[in-house]
Amino acid sequence: MDFKLNNGECRINCKGCSKVQNNKLNTYDWLCDIPDSANATDYVEVQFKNTRKGYYLNSTKIPLEKGDLVAVEASPGHDIGTVTLTGKLVLLQMKKNNVRTEGVEVKRVYRKAKPTDIEKYEEAKAKEHATMIRSRQIANDLHLDMKIGDVEYQGDGNKAIFYYIADERVDFRQLIKVLAEAFRVRIEMKQIGARQEAGRIGGIGPCGRELCCSSWMTSFVSVTTGAARYQDISMNPQKLAGQCAKLKCCINYIVDAYVEAHKRLPSREIQLETKDATYYHFKTDIFKGLVTYSTDKVMAANLVTIPAKRAFEIISINKKGSKPVSLEGDTKPQPVKRDAQDILGQDSVTRFDGVKKKKRKKPNGNGQPGGNANASPRNENPKEGQGKAQAPRQNGNPGKRNEANAPKNAGNGNRSGNRPNRPRPNTNPQANDTPQKKA
Repeated sequence: MDFKLNNGECRINCKGCSKVQNNKLNTYDWLCDIPDSANATDYVEVQFKNTRKGYYLNSTKIPLEKGDLVAVEASPGHDIGTVTLTGKLVLLQMKKNNVRTEGVEVKRVYRKAKPTDIEKYEEAKAKEHATMIRSRQIANDLHLDMKIGDVEYQGDGNKAIFYYIADERVDFRQLIKVLAEAFRVRIEMKQIGARQEAGRIGGIGPCGRELCCSSWMTSFVSVTTGAARYQDISMNPQKLAGQCAKLKCCINYIVDAYVEAHKRLPSREIQLETKDATYYHFKTDIFKGLVTYSTDKVMAANLVTIPAKRAFEIISINKKGSKPVSLEGDTKPQPVKRDAQDILGQDSVTRFDGVKKKKRKKPNGNGQPGGNANASPRNENPKEGQGKAQAPRQNGNPGKRNEANAPKNAGNGNRSGNRPNRPRPNTNPQANDTPQKKA
């Protein structure tokens, strides 16, 4: 099976079919590759203008394939249509559409369309738009409350079907007489709804794709605002209405999934009682399973969002006659517990961020790091052989000063904070003969 794109439309070329048929409003023949599937039945599906389809009996065993133009039986005369489905799948479609064949005379397929049949069909089709405009003027002159939306000529041009829209019952007996005299054909009036009219006209929906009613939908189901409420869609008529001014058909597509999801959520009518206040339902997030409650029935006040599981717990607590302290309870996120086996479990990854390195200070003259040399040491007891910090080292007798080093040390002060402050020589020689004692 090959999938081809032509002008943005998907065209399917099945192995059991020799022609490529547009997949628009057609049923995909998934039985086309099965042997003898095409000969399983003599019924074929034929499509006419827009969405009109019919099932006809191929009594003469004409070899037909999808895409063939055929002349089929009509009343009166014959009509021209396109074969859209053959084989065993036609029986399934007839069963789906409740088409009865027992006790009813089934219309037949006459032949494949000849060039003369196709010429008459094209001539009749070319008159459809002008006929529709003229019929609208006639209906307006007769003051009929109706709108003629489309006109379809039969393949032989002997009959015309007028599709109209009306809110109430319309007496169009006089209209049929005037139309028959004006166009010289047999007239058939057929009432359709707004959705069917949109499907016949076609268009692009707000989703950016072709309208469902004009692309694949053949049967229409009524849409209610209850389906929109289940999905929490805004009740804005401009957003809910489609091209036909009715509720969008796509609202019904996933409403069943929302109904099932609502069964797993608490009822909106139930109130939650706490020791502080009474909470009323405000909104529901169906996808996340969260329910938001408010302390006011009408407006949003003190909104609290809790999981549905927590809401059921509070409901059961209230039924027992007690009230919790708050709605949240233990629903607040807890800090993540670190795994003891993790390499970084006990140390923070950012433990070195923002930590300033301390300056390492240079050692002073006494071999101790940093500080002022003038500062006195902790142990200043002279009996332990240590004097004041200002006293120089003594050679031999601690009571005598080494006078040989005096000229070198003279006049040297504390030039920097990191260098030791050597004491100046004492001019009194008698003062150096006695050891210095702390006062």
